[in-house]
Formats: sequence, structure tokens, C-alpha cells
Amino acid sequence: MTTTAGTSQTRTTRYGSELHRETVAARAPWSRRLSTGQVLTIVDLDGNQAVDFLAYDAADTARAYSAQATLQAQETIFLTTGSVLRDNEYGPLLTVVADRVGRHDTLGGACSRESNTLRYGHHTQAQHACVDNFLGELSRYGMGKRDLVSNVNWFMNVPVDPDGALGIVDGISAPGLSLSLRAEKDTLVVVSNCPQVNNPCNGFRPSRVEMVVHAGD
Repeated sequence: MTTTAGTSQTRTTRYGSELHRETVAARAPWSRRLSTGQVLTIVDLDGNQAVDFLAYDAADTARAYSAQATLQAQETIFLTTGSVLRDNEYGPLLTVVADRVGRHDTLGGACSRESNTLRYGHHTQAQHACVDNFLGELSRYGMGKRDLVSNVNWFMNVPVDPDGALGIVDGISAPGLSLSLRAEKDTLVVVSNCPQVNNPCNGFRPSRVEMVVHAGD
């Protein structure tokens, strides 16, 4: 459902009037250009669903989300309320203004046909993956494989052991939990509602998420 300010359907919240609301099916992609100040809320409708996420400066997509710049600036590997997603020039793209989960992954990367076969065997080669979703959605904006960058995994639980080893384990989210991101500049956001079924990042059963865009302050 899309809502427009001035109609009877408009909802007003702490982030201003609601501009857009859409349910993204399990395994599906989604994208939108956010204007400066708009707030995107991602809702984990059914619980334990990972949401892979890319972000680009809408005016110059060569300035893309950078895990390295983001982590170096905040000096922690997880994202939560107050975290600023930065581009490869260290400029702010988005700020996490609310988080009901507690922490989100920046290290686990996006599943691909190649990584699936490496980790889980060649029988998984035909499985749809996040990279497929990203490439399909980026093509709508004239972008391609060269524009793929590191991604955020909202709701995904990737603990880091004392020896530096990473694990992908059951999520810490639950039905209805959410996070909200404020656009610090006009920003293109691209989502893969993760289709992974070979590890517990989605509880082995990908499910729906909801995207809600508000006008902001």
C-alpha cells in the first residue's frame, strides 16, 4: 500500500507522515530512493529473517556504503541505534535512529551461488541467492556487478569468537521487531530479503518483511 500526504489513508508517527508501506515476500528484492530526512523502517514480520542491504549516494552511486569506513568510524563491528552507515568517502548515508533488536551484522556478506557451493556443496549451485537479487534490482538503475559492494545484514546474528572466528547462528530477532534508518542525503537503498536455506540465518525458512517510509522531521 502506498499512502500520500493529504489523503484519508495518511498515517502520522514520530517520523512524520507515512509515504509508503510494502510487504516484501520471502526471498524477494526491493529498492527505493530515499530523500534526505526520510525514515525507512524495516519490520521483521515473522521473526528470524535476515535482510541483506546495500546503500548508495543517489546523486553519485560510486559513493556506496562501505563496511570499512563505517566500522572504523564507530569502532565496533555491530550496528545499532546511533550507528552511521558511511560511504567510501566517509560521508554519512544513513543513521540508525531506532533499533528494537540490539545488534546487526556487518561482516557476514551476501550469499551467492559461488559461496553456496563452496560452503554447502555443488548441489546448491542452482539455488537463488542474495547476489542474484541485488544484480536484478541494481539493473533497474543502470548498475551492475561492478557496483556491488559490502552489505549490511539486518537482523542477522553473526557472533565473533575470542579467536576471531565468525559464526552464523539463530537470529535474535522476533516477530514484529524493527529498526529505523534516517537518510542523511538522497540515498538509494537496495534490499535482498535473504533466500538462504543452508544455514540458520533465516531459521531455514525465509519469511516476509515490511518496508515503511516516513517523511521524516
